[in-house]
Amino acid sequence: MGGSRRVLVAVFAAVFGAVLAAPPAATARAADSAGAASQGAASQGADSAAAERSTDGTESTEAAAGGADSLAGRFGRQELHWGDCAGVADPALRCAEVAVPLDYHRPHGRKITIVVSRLPATDPARRRGVLLTTGGGPGGPGVPLPSSLAPLLSSEVRARYDLIGFDMRFVERSTPIGCGQDVEEPGGYWVRTATSGSFPADTAEARAYARSCVRAAGWALPHATTANAARDMDVIRAALGEEKISYLGGSYAGMLGAVYSTLFPRRVDRFVLDSPPNPDTVWRAYELARTPAFEAGTAAFAAWTAQRNADYGLGDTAQKVTDAVTELIRRARTAPIVVAGHAWTSDELGTLLVVGIYDERSFGLVAAAFAALAAGREPFVPFPLRPLPPAGVPGVPADNHTATNMAYRCGDGPWPRDPRDYLRDIASYSERYPLFGPANANITPCAFWPRIEDEPVRLSANRSPGVLVTAALRDVAVPIANSRAVAARIRGSRMVTIDAHTHAPYPAYGNACLNGAVDAFLTTGTLPAADVAC
Repeated sequence: MGGSRRVLVAVFAAVFGAVLAAPPAATARAADSAGAASQGAASQGADSAAAERSTDGTESTEAAAGGADSLAGRFGRQELHWGDCAGVADPALRCAEVAVPLDYHRPHGRKITIVVSRLPATDPARRRGVLLTTGGGPGGPGVPLPSSLAPLLSSEVRARYDLIGFDMRFVERSTPIGCGQDVEEPGGYWVRTATSGSFPADTAEARAYARSCVRAAGWALPHATTANAARDMDVIRAALGEEKISYLGGSYAGMLGAVYSTLFPRRVDRFVLDSPPNPDTVWRAYELARTPAFEAGTAAFAAWTAQRNADYGLGDTAQKVTDAVTELIRRARTAPIVVAGHAWTSDELGTLLVVGIYDERSFGLVAAAFAALAAGREPFVPFPLRPLPPAGVPGVPADNHTATNMAYRCGDGPWPRDPRDYLRDIASYSERYPLFGPANANITPCAFWPRIEDEPVRLSANRSPGVLVTAALRDVAVPIANSRAVAARIRGSRMVTIDAHTHAPYPAYGNACLNGAVDAFLTTGTLPAADVAC
């Protein structure tokens, strides 16, 4: 069991970070400066910015190329004061604050703060520029990432780039918001599993949560969008004095990179998008479409565990394992399972299952945890199932990760407003996908969210240079069709894939072929001649 423990601890950032990266539903209750529109606003006012929108909802590339410079230039003329990074022990990592408009349509109005971090390139003589990165989620922090990423990158990449992390708007250090809740949801996402007769209560809870968010952070919610986060990235670029940026983003952060490349194609240098969701389908259609992958991931986990019944005792067939795990979650829904002083809720067990199905390297530890609970023993779970408040970072609301996750999900793309639409989806998906359909199809607070001014960014408008997209073929969190769609719609792009059951494989999965292809692109700027299957 020691080996299994070491494996999960080693891959925790990739696996549990992925839980935040695209909020899955588990079997029980958990089961510009800116953007082109605002660029026109900077020089001609908000009305002219609106006039520059193209018919597909994105700002025109002409606006991004021209009007961008006026706003980016103005906000980029900031003197950055580098100092200690709150909540980060690495003394080599330095942080600064960047001011950005809350509303890019009204750039002269309220400003908010984005905190960025910097780990300098190891060889100034060979330094090419900056390599930006941020957390997945949406809702995961990015400021600490350069410190954790640096040891995993090749020496050649480290020699050439300053690693720049940033917390997206409203996340942790960057003008954080909350929704008035005392604790985070398990995994940092809000989801409820529909059960017989539960829909009225689920609907009431979703409506109440949305109202609580409006009371606590109504000033911020209309501006929590991936497009605005991309506009913030361009302010960061200008403030750093860079003509172009390179970028490495995994999962949701990969989608953010795709959106940036659409809004600011002339600012794109070398972009690596690792397992990105397809921006054209987020979030409702995306959540429904990946439900089969969750069922398949559970089947793979159950089959693996059944083959090792002597070790775990959860059943000698995949069906028996599935029944044993879902029965534990059902029990916890009735009353939490109390072991060693901790009351395990169905939400937490659902999140634990999701960790298990996201990455095959975690199968053993998660199977052992469920086996321990079934036997009434304390399970070994080396990570918190609810996001922890960042130590040493004052002023972060207790529910910051859940609040920002919901704010971006609700803000990014259309959600049905009629509860009857959700009822129809629940009936359809529950019949076909009994494990995850009742949760993935259920109503969420987004049905009652305030209207968002920003328009979704469609990849059909992308005119950036080609990017490198990496992915695992058996990814449960972000099924491979998403990465393929992003690569196809950013013309000239290439894909590098591995045949593995994991998520966001670069660089932590350790596949030499995939890592080598990414390192070569980042160091030489040359994409593979064709897609690569490692």
